[in-house]
Amino acid sequence: MSFRSQTTSEYSVLNTDLYQLTMAAGYHVHGLADQRATFELYVRRLPHQRSFLLAAGLEQALDYLEQLHFSVEEVSWLRHLPAFAQLPDSFFERLLNLRFTGDVWALPEGTIFFPYEPIVRISAPLIEAQLVETWLLAMLNFQTSVASKAARIKLAIKNQASAASFIDFGSRRAHGPEASVLAARAAWIGGAAGTSNVLAAQRLGLPVQGTAAHSWTMAFDTEPQAFKAYREVFPEHSTLLVDTYDTVQGVKHAIESGPDLKGVRLDSGDFLGLSLETRQLLDAAGMHSTRIVVSGDMNELKVQDLLKAGAPVDVFGIGTELVTSLDAPSLGGVYKLVELEKADGTIKHALKLSNSKVSYPGSKQVWRRLGPDGKFLSDLLELAETSSKDEPLLLQFMSQGQRCLEQESLVEIQARTLSQLEALPSSLRQLKQVEDYPVTVGPALTKLFDTLKHQHELQLA
Repeated sequence: MSFRSQTTSEYSVLNTDLYQLTMAAGYHVHGLADQRATFELYVRRLPHQRSFLLAAGLEQALDYLEQLHFSVEEVSWLRHLPAFAQLPDSFFERLLNLRFTGDVWALPEGTIFFPYEPIVRISAPLIEAQLVETWLLAMLNFQTSVASKAARIKLAIKNQASAASFIDFGSRRAHGPEASVLAARAAWIGGAAGTSNVLAAQRLGLPVQGTAAHSWTMAFDTEPQAFKAYREVFPEHSTLLVDTYDTVQGVKHAIESGPDLKGVRLDSGDFLGLSLETRQLLDAAGMHSTRIVVSGDMNELKVQDLLKAGAPVDVFGIGTELVTSLDAPSLGGVYKLVELEKADGTIKHALKLSNSKVSYPGSKQVWRRLGPDGKFLSDLLELAETSSKDEPLLLQFMSQGQRCLEQESLVEIQARTLSQLEALPSSLRQLKQVEDYPVTVGPALTKLFDTLKHQHELQLA
């Protein structure tokens, strides 16, 4: 099920930067709007302590493109902007009739990728391809950031050969209620076992899990009363928060509340020592199946350290650091024109040569080479019209504005993530010692880039 906001503005084309609209008007006035343009969305570099990124957010991007339109009210409002006062009526009429009619190639969600590899490639009339830039970057940058963070948490668990899982606990720390639902979706793609966000569970079909807050315990005269009352309401679904007063005593009170306790949650203190003592107390009481949940400023490094030290944690609840990707909170995704088909049918290849912001020209494909053991060996970035015996990563999702691939379930997308994490070489599974993965620029792309660069240098001479 797709995430769709109940607000009418979510898919509005006005949710963009003004310069997208001024450029669209300029394209229209100068007769460029219908030239077929190709844009690619990618990152130039990985965030700090990242050896890979995980693609997420495509489903919402496709929804947006399918619904792309201007309402009468929106066009009327634009007419009254001072900057648009002198524009011809034909531009506003064009906006009223505008729909996305282009082609979309993209990495399936849950695909691991690296710098300069396109996440999305869009070919459409220039006015359409330009107008969608801001919205696509916002959606794909955010979900990819969260999914990549979640994948690192999943790796922290897998690297220790642990059976533990983790849950998105971040709704209250997300950058707004809408972001909390999208973050829950991206966290699932990255390997989360569920979310505490009820709306995400309802809309997306995700498992929903939760406990109670300290306020529940403090609302009663004693901790045992609070635990007994909670278990009366939820006899088979109780995970008790035990650190309101004294954690060890809280565990003992939880044990005294009766058998078949689902879990206890530790939210503060020495998680290693407390989890070991908690497990000992639970096992001594015969509660071998009662789970230990740990929450409280968790991240992948803390998870890894706890598991490596032997902490008997069954579930990690991870909030702020997950939904904000706290150590790398912004992803520098860019959306660049790479090719333009002029009215006479000739192709203009676009590139940038500025320092640290080079962009490669032409429509591109990424081919991934795997070893005999199924592990990643290397990637090839090459012009799309070339061929390779290796696996092409970009698939066509839309043709002439219509979807041409069936929507995947989130279960299928998460399965792809887990398969890709298994295929990572050991050097890329590490969380601290980051190594570069080999991505080669192919000979045809290299030749085109060098030719265009030389032509530009001659023009400047």
